[in-house]
Amino acid sequence: MKPYLWLILGILACLAIAAGAYLWTTGLMDSLFAYRSPLHNNPPTPGEAAGQLMTRKVVFVLIDALREDTSRKTDVMPFLNELRAQGAWATMHSRTPSFSDPAWTTLLSGAWPDINDGQPLNPPDLSHVRTFTQDDIFAAADRTGLRTAVSGYAWFEGMLVNSGVDAGFYTPGEDNAADRQVVDAALPWLTEDYQLILIHIDQVDYAGHHEGGPLDPRWDAAATRSDELLREIVTHLDLGQDTVIILSDHGQIDRGGHGGQDAVTLVEPFVMVGAGVKPGSYPDIQMVDVAPTVAVLLGTNLPATNQGRGLTEMLTLSEAQRQSIRQALAVQQALLLDAYLPAIAAPPIDLIVTPDEDPVAAYQAAMQKVKMARLFR
Repeated sequence: MKPYLWLILGILACLAIAAGAYLWTTGLMDSLFAYRSPLHNNPPTPGEAAGQLMTRKVVFVLIDALREDTSRKTDVMPFLNELRAQGAWATMHSRTPSFSDPAWTTLLSGAWPDINDGQPLNPPDLSHVRTFTQDDIFAAADRTGLRTAVSGYAWFEGMLVNSGVDAGFYTPGEDNAADRQVVDAALPWLTEDYQLILIHIDQVDYAGHHEGGPLDPRWDAAATRSDELLREIVTHLDLGQDTVIILSDHGQIDRGGHGGQDAVTLVEPFVMVGAGVKPGSYPDIQMVDVAPTVAVLLGTNLPATNQGRGLTEMLTLSEAQRQSIRQALAVQQALLLDAYLPAIAAPPIDLIVTPDEDPVAAYQAAMQKVKMARLFR
């Protein structure tokens, strides 16, 4: 065979391999986008309200992609560290995939990505945002008659369209100028009759993706500007009556980016300060613990698909209140298990939780055992 024919065959073989790899990759991505929770058509039924309001309002400040180590730099984020010294704080842990969409769904529903029915990957555009199918803290607040507001990236509008949000500002922007608009929209709400407000600050994530990553000086500059916006938000509040929660959704690797299982992308800061909060440094928490904690502060039902425990150790609660919350968690977890078992075609199980057991740990261990049995049968 002539040498040029070998060359042509080699080129054709490379093209065939490239085409096969492309088809395999796009098929994998399509499969990931198509994933649905086993509960997406039959979510658990929300329970009763868990208690009474412990605060005038909860302001939830989500600083996108803020790494835990960056959050501790007092020269970069001095105000956040002032709040840390005044409030309750811990290191928070999330799970893969370390993208914003699954993390936001986890933060607001209290459920991990395998059952919260959020998209495993970020939406490719605004027309492909998946609306929540599982209960969340905004829907719970709406059922209780509380008023809510959201200011942040445009995905939130589509995600929360059925959650009863009363006021919203949404932007496709991600930089400092967009964050200025987000905060300007939210500031009037802080002194008005809203009980749950989410403010999403995005420029740290923007710096990670577009300005060199966390080792570039522009990352710290974005974090400092975010800290200044946080100060502006808190100065409009009375921390004797209001509660602020500051956290992130994921980190970023040193060169910028996230989505995988790199340890630095799965550790986030958590700071809570104000009414109802018992200050101090606490052991590590899980991302699913945030939603039930907000529910306790606002006296709403625990989100029905919640897998978190609620951070009662950080709250000023009486023993009677703690027992009431424990009972509410036990009921919610039982309803979740009752919905989950038929959803994965698993037989019913009898689970007895003793008074000295953590109901969340007991029910979640049972769910994990059943899930693994179904996977490896």
